[in-house]
Amino acid sequence: MTNLSVNINKIATIRNARGGDNPNVVSAALFCEKAGAQGITVHPRPDGRHIRHSDVFELKQVLTTEFNIEGNPTPDFLDLVIKVRPAQVTMVPDSPDAITSSAGWNTVDNKAFLRIVCAQLRSEGIRSSIFVDPDPEMVKNAADCGCDRVELYTFGFAADYPTDPRKAVEPYIAAAEAARSCGLGINAGHDLSLENLRFFHECIPYLDEVSIGHALICDALYMGLESSIKAYLKQLE
Repeated sequence: MTNLSVNINKIATIRNARGGDNPNVVSAALFCEKAGAQGITVHPRPDGRHIRHSDVFELKQVLTTEFNIEGNPTPDFLDLVIKVRPAQVTMVPDSPDAITSSAGWNTVDNKAFLRIVCAQLRSEGIRSSIFVDPDPEMVKNAADCGCDRVELYTFGFAADYPTDPRKAVEPYIAAAEAARSCGLGINAGHDLSLENLRFFHECIPYLDEVSIGHALICDALYMGLESSIKAYLKQLE
């Protein structure tokens, strides 16, 4: 079974655009859980432009599904996640001013650093996931860092899917097989949508989790949040 973790950053973006507390991030997360989502993902950034640290603490108190926190493992970020203790931390090599995630880790050049972070998270009982491009070498070196899972950065798949789905997914199959051979769990995320999710899942049926936010929330504008979540779950059957 592949779990759907709903990234609720866009909910916070709407709230922050107007000020106040509407829509309420915690209420939205609980609604996602009630609609069938098996997890909630947030990506607090240093500028607080969507999810804030206070949101993370509030969510931890009420969520009953898996809580996944993404971010660049800076000292400030690590201090947050160690205090909150989510089920999973996904390490993403974003610069502070990044609009969105744009690349996976170079797990060769950053191996020493990632080993320290993975060991720290493991000692706190937190599952670690490293965000990587669909490159078997990067996956195998991620395993050497001591992580529990990798998250495959699916931007390239989504971009190439409309013209050649089979070619678009081939690097991801290879990367996923490398992860399986190393004993790693496999997550995926970035630009997965109702258009491409079913095909991706059929090609890699042993995915543990997909994290989807932007496309799911965009679809919710037309079909409603509950219907959008159920539609994405349907693609994972």
